[in-house]
Amino acid sequence: MENQKSSTTNKGLHLRRTLNAPIDLVWEVWTKPEHIAQWWGPNGFTNTISKMDVQAGGEWNLVMHGPDGTDYDNRVVFREVVQNKKIVYEHINWPKFMATVEFDAQGEQTEMSWKMEFESEEEFIQVVKKHGAEEGQKENVVKLDAYLQKMKH
Repeated sequence: MENQKSSTTNKGLHLRRTLNAPIDLVWEVWTKPEHIAQWWGPNGFTNTISKMDVQAGGEWNLVMHGPDGTDYDNRVVFREVVQNKKIVYEHINWPKFMATVEFDAQGEQTEMSWKMEFESEEEFIQVVKKHGAEEGQKENVVKLDAYLQKMKH
């Protein structure tokens, strides 16, 4: 895929993507529950968000509904939020990981860097290998990009 790079470390994923949307719009679709619910998760997933308080110490509680009918409860605490620059969040239920999403304005485009670091190499292997997290993250960003294009029109 053009403008998308991804890599793995022994316990993390890193994806970098140039989004064809201005930073204000990218920030809005990342931080407003009515938007993120429309694109979050791998292909085939839908979301129900019960709480999303995007500030340091704020909680984000959502249920991701898998295409097979399985519900995945997600509990997140935001650790650092810098408007139009950075979101750091901790996924506090299994699988536990810390994610850092950084945004850099490039005119009418936005460079986004998304890193996920798991607690251990074993947990990382289980999530990435058994549950396809690397592919899921890529699909998530493709859905984000498509949603941004729809929002621009």
